[in-house]
Amino acid sequence: MLEAVPNVSEGGSADIVAAIGRAFSTGPELLDVHSDADHHRSVYTLVGNDAALVDGLVAGIATAVELIDLREHVGAHPRVGVVDVVPLVPLAPEEMERAARAARMVAERVGREVGLPVFLYGEVGAGRRPVYFRRGGLDELRARVARGELVPDAGPSEVGLRSGAVLVGARHALIAYNLELATGDVSVAQAVAVAVRGSSGGMRGVQAIGLDLAASGRVQVSMNVIDLDAAPLHEVIVRVRDEARARGAEVSGGELVGLIPERVVAAASAAGIELPGVDESQILERRLASRLAE
Repeated sequence: MLEAVPNVSEGGSADIVAAIGRAFSTGPELLDVHSDADHHRSVYTLVGNDAALVDGLVAGIATAVELIDLREHVGAHPRVGVVDVVPLVPLAPEEMERAARAARMVAERVGREVGLPVFLYGEVGAGRRPVYFRRGGLDELRARVARGELVPDAGPSEVGLRSGAVLVGARHALIAYNLELATGDVSVAQAVAVAVRGSSGGMRGVQAIGLDLAASGRVQVSMNVIDLDAAPLHEVIVRVRDEARARGAEVSGGELVGLIPERVVAAASAAGIELPGVDESQILERRLASRLAE
């Protein structure tokens, strides 16, 4: 089986989130849904064989296009589409080519059947990452396409304001994880993010931004750990805690977005380091085994 983790630009309406989830799960198994109103985003975790997963992803994306209007969207998380990113992930690392073939199938069908412009990233997109397309937001993406700097890999050649574009990729497993800081000063979170992320000299394999989640009064370091060997999650947590303390703030909580590989939890336990906001029910292998046993 393969895993897919589509990120949808809706985190406020439980009815819309549920309707899109039902569409995604027409074929594959829906293991988890994580919604956040501040980010205005929902992350779905799906597993299934190649054909079922492709069918479910196309159905879910089509439903999101029907139900979401980006012109009315306000959220803390960067995005360029009603379905922002659709990564295909091999459950076994040696099956990346399967994930890549499935990603290309999703891109072709979304472009042809749903009518969205699609950009490829990761293993099927010359190694580019979503941030390459997201910089400057949807308006800048539209401008880059209009200038001819970017050309969609599938679908129409123009990016609309209502639904935007979708980024489809194949990648290895990553962990989306957020740490809240006990401060109301977002500049502290932003400074910690700069110190931690690999692109600015921090930890290799870590992407991070500092966010002010105004609706709930939280300040957050929002991260993707994209190399689980170079940056074990428990070491990332220690680094964020140290950088926050150096700036007079403490880590007050953690939030896992989606599910987590069992080996990451085991490594943290062996090191004696707590993963705030993570419990055994969020372990990917256990959730999958439980679902298959039903």
